[in-house]
Amino acid sequence: MFKRSGVWWTCIRHNGRKIQKSLETSDRKLAKAIEAKIRTEIIEGKYYEKPIYNERTFLPLIAKFMKEYAPKKSVSMQRSYTASSKHLIPFFGNINLLLITAKKISKYKVLRYEEGVSPATINRETAMLSRMFTIAVEEWEWLDHKPFLRIKKEKENNVQEKYLTSDEEKRLIENCPEWLKGLVVFSLNTGLRQNEQLSLTWERVSLQRRDILILETKSGRPRSIPLNKTAIGVLERNAKTRSIKNDLVFFSNCGTKLNNCNLIRAFKRAVKRTGISDFTWHGLRRTFATRLAHRGLDIYKISRLLGHEDVQTTQRRYAHHCTESLRIGVDILDSDYNLTTIGEKEGFLSASRLS
Repeated sequence: MFKRSGVWWTCIRHNGRKIQKSLETSDRKLAKAIEAKIRTEIIEGKYYEKPIYNERTFLPLIAKFMKEYAPKKSVSMQRSYTASSKHLIPFFGNINLLLITAKKISKYKVLRYEEGVSPATINRETAMLSRMFTIAVEEWEWLDHKPFLRIKKEKENNVQEKYLTSDEEKRLIENCPEWLKGLVVFSLNTGLRQNEQLSLTWERVSLQRRDILILETKSGRPRSIPLNKTAIGVLERNAKTRSIKNDLVFFSNCGTKLNNCNLIRAFKRAVKRTGISDFTWHGLRRTFATRLAHRGLDIYKISRLLGHEDVQTTQRRYAHHCTESLRIGVDILDSDYNLTTIGEKEGFLSASRLS
């Protein structure tokens, strides 16, 4: 016997069969008596487990998790759970909890890779999934055991992700099919996340103010993004062929929202034709931010444009690109005064010391 959340449990193995269940009491003596009865019934072939958990599905589990468990965590963790749930729910939905096996989780990982997300993102999402099942077993007693032993973590690449040079950017655009070119150019000039861009509607676009409003953000906080001439040009071209089926700025040939997987497949083919290796759709966003850093824009403004929850996230990823802008900063001082001229005028530097 063992105790879990103040309640005694038993784990009995008989003829290769494992029976683990709650004894539904915190009294050790009573728990032993119940366990002894169960053992006797098993030996005599009279014990039958009640299938009380077989009707549980994923949706009620994640709803309970977000309502009761998530609010106890930090604000940043709550936002992470909210972001992960947006991808877990469509895939697992009404699936019976006992059918969410290691094989099913592997299929989920494959789908997320096809959508172009990073190993770190997949690890966050599956860690949430694992935590949900742990609580379902240990605290809520929705299950006697997890339907999977453990979720293998994906290897995270901590090396800085690639960004495009100006030449690579031009070649990539040239190798994109016509319908994809506008999407790539717009991403390179706004730094939008893939889902933010595909969900953008004309209602949130102001060509007069030259900005767009993003409501569906990763942090959960809306943000306004100013548009340069290149981004405006993409929007003006798209405005000439607006869909009659919806208000989307970017849409498929059928007039519906673009499918993530189809977009990523087409993008990968364009990247391959360009001859660029290890470059994902997220790299367009990284190229946008890196280019800004190289041009001297401060890290706080870059952070706001990217919609990062805090500036530290931006610093970790892009601060090393700001070295040249720092050089520009100190060079500005040279224009304020000339050391030689001032030294001779004030008399604190002699011609011999300057030679």
